[in-house]
Amino acid sequence: MNTDEKADTLKQATSRLQIERANGVATIAISNPPVNVLDVPLMKELRQFLLSVREEPDIRVLVFESADPEFFIAHVDMTLIDDPHAFDDFVLETPEGLNPFQAFGELLREQPQLTIIKLAGIARGGGAEFVSAADMVFAAVGSAGLAQCESLMGITPGGGATQYLSDRMTRGRVLEVILGADLIDAATAERYGWINRAIPATELDDFVDRLARNIAALPEGVIAAAKKAVRAADLREGFRRENEAWAGLFAQPAAERLIRGGLQAGAQTRAGELNLEGLLRSLKV
Repeated sequence: MNTDEKADTLKQATSRLQIERANGVATIAISNPPVNVLDVPLMKELRQFLLSVREEPDIRVLVFESADPEFFIAHVDMTLIDDPHAFDDFVLETPEGLNPFQAFGELLREQPQLTIIKLAGIARGGGAEFVSAADMVFAAVGSAGLAQCESLMGITPGGGATQYLSDRMTRGRVLEVILGADLIDAATAERYGWINRAIPATELDDFVDRLARNIAALPEGVIAAAKKAVRAADLREGFRRENEAWAGLFAQPAAERLIRGGLQAGAQTRAGELNLEGLLRSLKV
């Protein structure tokens, strides 16, 4: 009996992921308190899950959401500045021409299943890049927000945002997102092309659940054929330019001062993350 034929929902939990499987859909709730920072353990668990489910024919759609209503994925863990070897294991498994953060996004983008983000809270930095790598994104009006706030830390995005956003928006809007570094609400994100739709918060769950079930119920081979026909852009040369820009700035003293200053001022706490842009703008360069 395959997943589609089971009436009950199969539940699985890792330390940071709560996974439910039913009717061809795997729903993955991210839970990494206090604010769902994208740290090394969370990246490992997400990567392991994506690799493990690739060959599961009964799972046709992946829906990512958050167990925290305020934060989807806050951003990459800023404390990693003190652990230069944190990503050594990732580097060994990273395809040539990509850094570990770009490879993480590309793993999601190249997933054989259809991938959907159900965004009810905030996603910034590496969290927003994870969102942008997915096939579809639906966000709650009034509570969802997206930001590429790296410039406020003295760097530019290094996990794919420059390329993913350029595939969705005009150049001017990409530069506005990256250099303006503001939190973008769901309605604006929809208008800019960052997400598929901005949906009333009370309707988000039902809409995404219905869409995911309908897609999972399509005849075998339809999802794969559609993803193959609507081919994703080849971004390798752009990733190279992005990594050079990001790495060059990360090596500068300003980046270290701003990241450490942000942590001291309250970044990665719930209060600080609710107004992270304001917190970072208050720092002295």
